[in-house]
Amino acid sequence: MLVAELIAPRQFRLVEQEIGDLRPGEVRVRVNAVGICGSDLHSYSEGAVGDTPSVYPMVLGHEPAGTVVAAGPGVTGWAPGDRATMEPALYCYHCESCHSGRHNLCENIRFLSTPAHPGFFREFVDLPAANLLGIPDSLPMELATLVEPLAVALHSMRFASVGIGETAAIFGAGPIGLLTLACLRAAGAGSIWVVEPVAHRREMAKAMGAAEAFDPSRIDAARQILADTGGRGVDCAIDCAAREHTINWAIRCVRRGGRVVLTGIHSGVTVPFEVSPMRRKELAVFNVRRSNHEPEAALELLISRSGWFAPMVTHKRPLERIAEAFRIAGEYADGVGKLVIG
Repeated sequence: MLVAELIAPRQFRLVEQEIGDLRPGEVRVRVNAVGICGSDLHSYSEGAVGDTPSVYPMVLGHEPAGTVVAAGPGVTGWAPGDRATMEPALYCYHCESCHSGRHNLCENIRFLSTPAHPGFFREFVDLPAANLLGIPDSLPMELATLVEPLAVALHSMRFASVGIGETAAIFGAGPIGLLTLACLRAAGAGSIWVVEPVAHRREMAKAMGAAEAFDPSRIDAARQILADTGGRGVDCAIDCAAREHTINWAIRCVRRGGRVVLTGIHSGVTVPFEVSPMRRKELAVFNVRRSNHEPEAALELLISRSGWFAPMVTHKRPLERIAEAFRIAGEYADGVGKLVIG
């Protein structure tokens, strides 16, 4: 099978690999489409995701959708031709976190697309049957790749706790920021402000329902959000950008007693917080670690509100052109929203 390996920062190679025997309890899937995630871009351009360095060669990609090729011994309910999205995390189901229902915090997690655990930028993958979620024929494969990141955005809503009519600010209008915007709308949020330096992403945010979309290079967005809310601030601010100043902008623009949710992954290991306003406002600050039992809800939302999400997927490239795809996504070029390999 054809596999795309990242062999150095900004450098891919295409290799042929043998396909092993299908083991009991596993399903073999042809990978039809995989979205490029922000964490993939960290590995590609920076050689690390946070404090986890890349180890070459490695196979990225963890937002997959595909078609079942074969079911291994002991597997029922799956047959060749079935369409599915795939959970990229393999959990141990034995540790304290798994037993408490917080699988995303599994002590022994194996996350496909990290060093030593190849991801989905390849033609075929064998997975435990429990990692597959069936998708209807009516859902295009390109849209089905949004299930994984949409589940992350839905998980962030547990901490955002935005009630009907409450206000919110989102920092970053990349795919995860736009999906967060959709989740806030589905939750019944009132006005939603978006802060994003890339012009076409601001336009996408406004098209998806943002009340305003500010360019932080031209305006003090936190101050403007405070002005727009009569000095009160928003009920919740969600940092999906994880840039140098975005956490502190979120702290500044949220109301007293409000919530700050950190969804994006920072490049640096340490990040400066403006602790005084955070303390004076007695803010609740939450971190998001992927998703936890949200893929089914993500799929339901994706199907029921497909019109919201379809414009996000702007580009598609075959696996053979993965280097070009990453260049486009990494440079925010050509009006790219979500770019899918497949």
